[in-house]
Amino acid sequence: MGGPGGLLADSGAMTTLKSRLQDDLTAAIRERDELRSATLRMTLSAITKEEVAGTAARELSDDEVQKVITREAKKRREAADAFAKGGRTEQAERERAEGEVLADYLPRQLTDEELEALVAEAVAEARETGAEGPRAMGAVMKLVNPKVAGRAEGGRVAAAVKKRLAQG
Repeated sequence: MGGPGGLLADSGAMTTLKSRLQDDLTAAIRERDELRSATLRMTLSAITKEEVAGTAARELSDDEVQKVITREAKKRREAADAFAKGGRTEQAERERAEGEVLADYLPRQLTDEELEALVAEAVAEARETGAEGPRAMGAVMKLVNPKVAGRAEGGRVAAAVKKRLAQG
């Protein structure tokens, strides 16, 4: 898997997200960018861990790699919040900086307005099928999640859906 000639075997196929992470890690090491190289190293190790989990080792798709990066970025945000609450600002800053490195590999996050528009659309669609009130939550989430696809965190989406359904 993935020796120096590995990309040639792809016969011009697009570079995968994982190989982009590996190339960027090599560049960060060359540039002596400690923060970037440490962050990318941890992320690649999380990807490898995911690849060997389960019964058979396998190569992750770009979507699966993106989910791992999203999960890693979320961990950094949560850790930064925890460190900030504990008065450990230096560690909080480090976690935030690592999160920013990972953000480069994720789709641009939706603004609140964009998310609200997608949720409003999904609520209207769900109502056409007869879904009403708080019980419509599941139906709306089913409709809105594919449209959001990695561009907003699940909790943020759920909160926007709840808010919209509460408005009536």
